[in-house]
Amino acid sequence: MPGLRGAALTSQPGITGHETAGRPAGTQPGGGIAGHTGLAMVVVMTGVLITAVDTTIVVLALPEIQRSLHVAIASVVWVVIGYLLVITLLATQVGRLGDMFGRVRMYEMGFAVFILGSFACALAWDEASIIGFRVLQGIGGAFVTANSGAIIADLFPRERRGRAYGYNSVGWSLGAVLGIVLGGVIVTYVSWRWIFWINVPIGAAALALATRVLAERGARARHAVDVAGMLTLGLGLFGVLWAMTRLTTTSFDATVTGYLAGGLLLLAAFALIERRQAEPMLDLAIFRVPTLAPSLLAAFFQGLANFAVLFLVIMYLQGPRGLTPLHASLLLVPGYVGGSAVGPFAGRLADRFGPVIPATVGLAIQVLALFLYAHLSLATGLWLVVLASVINGIGASAFFPANNSAVMKASPPAVFGIASGMLRTFSNVGMVFSFAMAILVASRSISKGLAFAIFVGTASLHGPLAAAFTTGLHAAFYTSMIFMALAALLSASRGRLAGRRGTGAGQEAAGG
Repeated sequence: MPGLRGAALTSQPGITGHETAGRPAGTQPGGGIAGHTGLAMVVVMTGVLITAVDTTIVVLALPEIQRSLHVAIASVVWVVIGYLLVITLLATQVGRLGDMFGRVRMYEMGFAVFILGSFACALAWDEASIIGFRVLQGIGGAFVTANSGAIIADLFPRERRGRAYGYNSVGWSLGAVLGIVLGGVIVTYVSWRWIFWINVPIGAAALALATRVLAERGARARHAVDVAGMLTLGLGLFGVLWAMTRLTTTSFDATVTGYLAGGLLLLAAFALIERRQAEPMLDLAIFRVPTLAPSLLAAFFQGLANFAVLFLVIMYLQGPRGLTPLHASLLLVPGYVGGSAVGPFAGRLADRFGPVIPATVGLAIQVLALFLYAHLSLATGLWLVVLASVINGIGASAFFPANNSAVMKASPPAVFGIASGMLRTFSNVGMVFSFAMAILVASRSISKGLAFAIFVGTASLHGPLAAAFTTGLHAAFYTSMIFMALAALLSASRGRLAGRRGTGAGQEAAGG
């Protein structure tokens, strides 16, 4: 079976042959699904939920982890970045393994590794162990997240995938809520180690259910793993990210310059390698597919703009406003709850009217939320934080199911795993850099060391210094607005490209 370079370029949603080939086993012609589809969807949502919990819950625990394990203040950030980075690197590769050896099998293996990583994180004893075990946890998370989208595509026909991805976004929103609330409660009243212990029973129960209700539905395909691409991308991203995080506590020096230059050179080498690989990690030929390219780029810029928001708002609440982790977390809950309510509705809109309108409107709504965040001050009522959080949650929940559905609809069934993994990779690269960008921009108004201490929750601000730091946060939110607006423009461009594609039957296959 050829890789995405050959297969995706012939994908034309709406063509009868692909509709027939894309119908999973157990799907009835009228769109009904035989078997335990409802329970299968619950399992997939649980996987997304548990990985979402660990994306947000650790943020509020960073100060306690730093103090308990005596982690250097400049290194504690890698407890978050390391987890995201390994998911980013493995997303396409484990999606490819899912296409080769079974998506359900790889999904269940990911659950097992995630549980093991959580268990190990709870037992961590120093800086190296907590970061290393978080990497192990991220490996499991990569198998879960990269294959979940492909499993949904196998379970549901094209005309019902938007709704399914909408329910999947509910899992993410609920996970983020649980992560924030549990993080605040556990850090305040128990021990940070319980943010990892809690994953073990939940993950074990979900894994046991998965083995009973999930069954392989997709056809197997032979692929090659792009080790060279994975190594050059991983080392390149690490070099650039290390330089950026180093700049949060120090100034440019020879070491920072070396890591930055080395990272950029490795990223350039990665691009060259990918052009020569038979089955590259990131197939650059995908940019010749009119509806896939803007969908992936929209995911990248949305992640770059939005992932920083959680950290920026927590910096504002725990820094200038002096709130405790628990009180700060409770203010963010309404946004995730509102988002979870919107997800299924947005998915149905994507099924009925196509993904362009709900995805683009969702991004525009998020621009409005960032604008409100950019006007927070020391005297602002905390109700504005809640309002902006709700608006942002609604916008995100409108974007994700529609954009996910657009990517999977444009992909042929044989490479659902690769397409799902590529979507996760583009989004995660944006998220990883969003984290570093936020602190760099926000720290321009006060000393870097103090800004970073506020960022990880080990210091607070008062008086003129608090006002100066809030001004720095405004700059970070305005920067995020630019990236979010760019994502909206890319999303809107799909309508024009889809219209152009419809004027000629063979245009997309030719590369548009």
